[in-house]
Amino acid sequence: MTTTAVLAGLGAYLPPRRVSNEELSERFDTSDTWIRSRTGIRQRRWADTGISTGDLAYEAGHRALKSAGLGLGAPIDTVVLATTTPDHPCPATAPDVASRLRLTSAAAFDISAVCSGFVYGLMVAASTIEAGHAERVLLIGAETYSTILNPEDRTTSVIFGDGAGAVLLRSGTPDEPGALLGFELGSDGSQKELICIPAGGSRQRSTYRAPDPGDMYFTMQGKKVFATAVRRMGESSTALLNRVGWSIDSVDHLVGHQANLRILHSLAEQVCIDRQRVVTNIEQVGNTSAASIPLALAHAAAQERFKIGDRLLLTAFGGGLTWGSTVLTWPGITPS
Repeated sequence: MTTTAVLAGLGAYLPPRRVSNEELSERFDTSDTWIRSRTGIRQRRWADTGISTGDLAYEAGHRALKSAGLGLGAPIDTVVLATTTPDHPCPATAPDVASRLRLTSAAAFDISAVCSGFVYGLMVAASTIEAGHAERVLLIGAETYSTILNPEDRTTSVIFGDGAGAVLLRSGTPDEPGALLGFELGSDGSQKELICIPAGGSRQRSTYRAPDPGDMYFTMQGKKVFATAVRRMGESSTALLNRVGWSIDSVDHLVGHQANLRILHSLAEQVCIDRQRVVTNIEQVGNTSAASIPLALAHAAAQERFKIGDRLLLTAFGGGLTWGSTVLTWPGITPS
């Protein structure tokens, strides 16, 4: 029988510091009502100074291992970290995380697809398993967006939060609960400026005196991103469902990237699924980019929202521009 990747463990971690809308209202010309009406967010978590993306990734990865019945030093072949906010420009953060998890012989690398990073990572992990190069892959989505937000930009500061989520994938068969059954990914680099940090790379190099200090921070053209995100996630989801032979009525749960509650509601309308089947946790954690889907999965699973065999559709959109979707049936796992 065909080998496929099967979800076997799930972990999540949030930094302790809660940042409420009321706290941000004291800094910006805004209010709790304005933020909630535009984003659906009530609070988010920000990492205090000294807490890095790698720290969050370690905690989530450790929890995913425990969820799968494994511990530090378990026989893991590959560690993949999806992040836009690595600990350093060089080296990648994944090898350090793997070392801290005592996975010293595992291959380890970062991938960058911004908010689509976790879905891209699932495809990379699943392909590695299906090709026979790994029996177990630990995939982590981790972000500290608070470190790249412009402290003078109300629009982005109220949206993004920090956190990490992780899954342990093992080799299995397509008929098992937890099997990843297909992917649909895409990109459009001609619109890269819609979600961007202009400076700091080889295009606009870092210097001790930046041309514009604002260029060192995350920027997003919200209105254009909104419409494009809904369209691309909707098209990706529909194409994948057609490929695997699922109708939208057969999908029990839609787990979209937690970008904005209005985006999630518009996506539900586009693919013709009722809002009761849309998983959301953005109210508590904000937009955590590559960490958002595993965090949403962990929160919903902890609330016992999923039953074994439930059909899940996962879809995301991020900078690049990038987007992607995957489907799976829910296994009998408990998040840690």
